[in-house]
Amino acid sequence: MAEIKVPELAESITEGTIFQWLKKPGDFINKGEPIAELETDKVNVELMSEESGVLTKLLFNEGDTVKVGDTIAIVSAEAEANVPQAEETQEQVKTEEPSEPSAVKEEPVTRPAQRLIASPAARKLAREKGIDLSKVTPVDPLGRIRKHDVEAYGQQTSPTASTVETTKPAIAEFEPEKPVERMKMSRRRQTIAKRLVEVQHNAAMLTTFNEIDMTAVMDLRKRRKDAFYQEHDVRLGFMSFFTKAVVAALKKYPLLNAEIQGDEIIVKKYYDIGVAVSTDEGLVVPVVRDADKKNFAEIEREILHLATKARENKLSLKDLQGGTFTITNGGVFGSLMSTPILNGPQVGILGMHKIQLRPVAIDEERMENRPMMYVALSYDHRIIDGKEAVGFLVKVKELLEDPEQLLLES
Repeated sequence: MAEIKVPELAESITEGTIFQWLKKPGDFINKGEPIAELETDKVNVELMSEESGVLTKLLFNEGDTVKVGDTIAIVSAEAEANVPQAEETQEQVKTEEPSEPSAVKEEPVTRPAQRLIASPAARKLAREKGIDLSKVTPVDPLGRIRKHDVEAYGQQTSPTASTVETTKPAIAEFEPEKPVERMKMSRRRQTIAKRLVEVQHNAAMLTTFNEIDMTAVMDLRKRRKDAFYQEHDVRLGFMSFFTKAVVAALKKYPLLNAEIQGDEIIVKKYYDIGVAVSTDEGLVVPVVRDADKKNFAEIEREILHLATKARENKLSLKDLQGGTFTITNGGVFGSLMSTPILNGPQVGILGMHKIQLRPVAIDEERMENRPMMYVALSYDHRIIDGKEAVGFLVKVKELLEDPEQLLLES
């Protein structure tokens, strides 16, 4: 018999949520085969069996929080092991407690006269829905309340105003007959929310704006895209130009490539650029390592690789750790202008936006329609002054409006 435990994941990760079981009790499992998917603050991780055998018990349900070192399942090396039914999970194991003498009688159990017994999953669901467990009638003849009992009770009763007020004061104004949908936040979304609020509380964040005439970059891409693809088997996009321009600007304004630790400023002499990627589970920021040492094709290939891994939920913790500066592109969703939020502990983030034709004054007498993009730099004013922030953004603008400079300065 072997125990499947939650392994050490990373220094900053001590717990996770069982996102889904990939196997059920009774299944035969080979050594190294995944049995569950664990959702952590940053990535989803597959938990592997270290032994071959029959999966005999699941000790946690989907949605339960587990800590590093917890035993989550049991694998028996003997194929003829007495395998319980698939629905036997931790909520049943934990509730196998000695019953009161009256509980063994055939008469219906009167729970008010004895200690109320409910599984952890049932208690959790009852808290979320604001249900009084003493009012739930269990199916179990021994009086144990399980998750499906709470679900059945919730379907039979509509939430009253007092219940809504008790559980969710912020939405007490919703009328019971009005249609609403309540969705539990995923662990990753909770972490994103927490970190964004922390950044706003802990950093003196300001944003400065500029606009870039994208004519030169677009002309260069148009002339070179076919040859570039044939030679490198990857498309020439805008992100490689912006990454190169950012690296060059960071070299000129190094405090934007730093972080604050206590009363010290740590200026980083390497350029690991985070590129924000939107997924179904929320925004993640995988990192392009040593972007200053990569050419355009290598950057495009790495961004494509990381974005694909992100959308397939295959990013590793290493892919997400240690960025020095971040680029985010709201333009792919049509955003014309926004103020990006810092990706702590970084002190700078560049926001790209939609390219839109706008009339631009060429000189005192001429106007032309040009493909223009607004760009935004959010920065931590604790160590970066407005002069440096504006200078950084102007440098990015100059390099992109004359992209041949990138060959010399990045």
